[in-house]
Amino acid sequence: MAPQRFVPDASVILKWVLPRDNEPHTDRARALRDTFVRGECDLCVPSLWLFEVGNILALKYPAHAAAILDSLCALELTVQAIDGRCRALAMELATTCGVTFYDASYHAVAMQTGSVLLTADVRYVRRVESAGAIGLLSDWVPV
Repeated sequence: MAPQRFVPDASVILKWVLPRDNEPHTDRARALRDTFVRGECDLCVPSLWLFEVGNILALKYPAHAAAILDSLCALELTVQAIDGRCRALAMELATTCGVTFYDASYHAVAMQTGSVLLTADVRYVRRVESAGAIGLLSDWVPV
């Protein structure tokens, strides 16, 4: 049986590396990362992940941003290019559900690759849950 495949969004990826003891579900996010490192699941991200996560790191943690981003890049997540089909899916989600195009891009990658988008963004999930291929990090249970 093939390992499960997930698309973690920036809200999940940042929980892997930032020291936020009061941030909810950091333990689950780190368990997802560890599951991937052990080869027990696949993780795929849109190519824009680097820019979104890098931007947040540069703004909030400038002294350590480069080192943190390097550590994330060292995980060698599978990066999915935003091709025409993916772009169309993301635009449809953005325009019909009232979400940002960049958030919808993670979701479109999940839909296109047969994965599940994992996010900590409850508002996003409420707006797009009818599209499928999505789950809340708080509901994910490590296997």
